[in-house]
Parts: sequence; C-alpha cells; structure tokens
Amino acid sequence: MSVRLVVLDDQRLLAEALASALKLRGHRVLAAAAPSAGAAGLVIGRAPEVCVLGTSQPARPGAFDPVLRIKRERPRIAVVVLGPAPSPRGIAAAFAAGASGYVRQGERIDGVERAMLRARAGEVAVGPRLLRDAFAELLDPAVEPDDEGRRLLELLTSKEAEVLVRVAEGEDTRRIAAGMRIAPSTARTHVQRVLLKLDVGSRLEAAALAARTGLLERAADQSAPG
Repeated sequence: MSVRLVVLDDQRLLAEALASALKLRGHRVLAAAAPSAGAAGLVIGRAPEVCVLGTSQPARPGAFDPVLRIKRERPRIAVVVLGPAPSPRGIAAAFAAGASGYVRQGERIDGVERAMLRARAGEVAVGPRLLRDAFAELLDPAVEPDDEGRRLLELLTSKEAEVLVRVAEGEDTRRIAAGMRIAPSTARTHVQRVLLKLDVGSRLEAAALAARTGLLERAADQSAPG
C-alpha cells in the first residue's frame, strides 16, 4: 500500500537516501529535507499521511518541537521517529510530543515501511526489542558509556573532519573542493581517507555512523574556524 509522506532527517543526505529507497518501494515522497525552523510548516503545507523524522539526538531539548506543531495543526498526520537506541528519554519525548512510532536508526527499509503503515493505521509502531533495550538502559544505565564519537574523531585530521561534515551535508567532490579551496583530486583523497579511517564503504554509511555516534557534532566543532 502506497503512503504519502515527508522525510526529515538531521542530515539531508540521509533524508534523501531514505526518500529514494521508499520511492523505489512505491511510496509517494512529497518532500525530503533536514529539519529547520520551517520543517513543521513544510509538513503541514504538504499534508502527508506520514512524516518520518530522523534525529541523532532525541533527548535534546526542542528536538520534537516540530512534532508538537504538526500534531496541533494537522492531528491526522502520523509521525514516525528514527532515532538511536536504547534511548529511553528520547522515546519518551517522542511519544509525549505526539509521535506514533519510534524506529531504531539503521533499521532495514522494510522495518521502516512497516512502522509507517502501522502509524498510518492509527497503531503504535515501536518494536518490543527496542522497548526492552530502552527500559534496560533506564533501569541499569551505564555509569560511563564509551564515547565512540570522541574515539572516531581522534582518527581524523581537522581537514578530514571538515570533509566529513561536508559529506554529511550532501556535498559532492566538486563542491567539497570549491568550499575548501583545494583541488578535486585532493578532496577525493580526503574522502577516501575518511571512509578508510571510519571503516565504512560509502559516504552514506559515513554520514550515518557520524550522526549515530555524535561524531558529526564533534567534527563540526573541530572544523569550525576559531
């Protein structure tokens, strides 16, 4: 069954990749974008059946403000959140804002599709394993969780960190080169080194890993001009 939807994600590249995958499965994607001040307005204006909202920081204050506005002005739009797991605070915040579903980032496309269909039907779409992991973390939180983002950032030079941020923003090699004022061949080499150091096979995988571990935010801070 085809679903009319809007796809939002912290990283535009991920939003566009997910939108393309869902289009191939016969769904009608009305828009794909990164959340911004106008994100809720975009969804309300397009009036999809489902909004898929991806976020790497669901526990961040204000992360689900767009959901609150969407549900206030268009209560029939079902919102499915893609977020990290386990994240008990994030899951609670998502449902408190009015989301109908919560799916683990990295879930196979058929899992995302099932959640969309359930949410559109008015059902709660959250997997039992996800809930179990979230409640386990809530009841027995790690005292000092490993900071994977920091560890990965230590592998990158400042230029490679900037390249990673640009890759996550969807820039191709030509735009990376122009933005950094380097030769395209040098930009291509930086991209290859980033993929090698992060042990991933594609730019999309690098962006997903960076968003999931908090590496992207750290990389943006490192590459920002002092």
